[in-house]
Amino acid sequence: MSYAAEHGHEAVVKLLLAENRVDMNFKDSGGQTPLWLAAKHGHEAVVKLLLAKNGVDVNSKDGYGGRTPLSLAAEKGHEAVVKLLLAKDGADVDSKDSNFLSDGRTPLSWAAEKGHEAVVKLLSAKDGVDVNSKDADGRTPLWYAAMSGHEAVVKLLLAKDGIDVNSQDSNGRTPLWYAAMSGHEAVVKLLLAKDGLEGGK
Repeated sequence: MSYAAEHGHEAVVKLLLAENRVDMNFKDSGGQTPLWLAAKHGHEAVVKLLLAKNGVDVNSKDGYGGRTPLSLAAEKGHEAVVKLLLAKDGADVDSKDSNFLSDGRTPLSWAAEKGHEAVVKLLSAKDGVDVNSKDADGRTPLWYAAMSGHEAVVKLLLAKDGIDVNSQDSNGRTPLWYAAMSGHEAVVKLLLAKDGLEGGK
């Protein structure tokens, strides 16, 4: 099942799911389930099949990064897969990674850093999402988008109610500081135009 899901073999996955003996939440040596693998690689049809089964664990985390299917799909920019996962009851839009490299990062944080505008729009529109969620270094989705120079994503996030434009990371540095340091002129303009902006470090 894991191999079929990873490679997007829809017909094979359908056959296997018809067998009661198959464990759809089986984890490989890396703690990755069939849904996790299909979501990572953007196999929309396979994800849809797996999500249709009762008992599928939509929030299962892998053993290396502590990341969910939604986290991986968001990072990779798989818009259709993200939409399917968000529609599933119980999907945790604010699930946080748990490893020493990316501790505390959410799906929105990953999508913002990579500049996936459509995915950021989907995630930030979800009821209850924390647009100011901080990772272990105090970095928010806006921080990542500003640092990376993703103008469209920054614009989307700045339009969200309650967005903290002055949020500081563990070094006391704001999104404006990083955008300015990186020379992202368009992003700096957007941030400077935001009501309530402070100077920051």
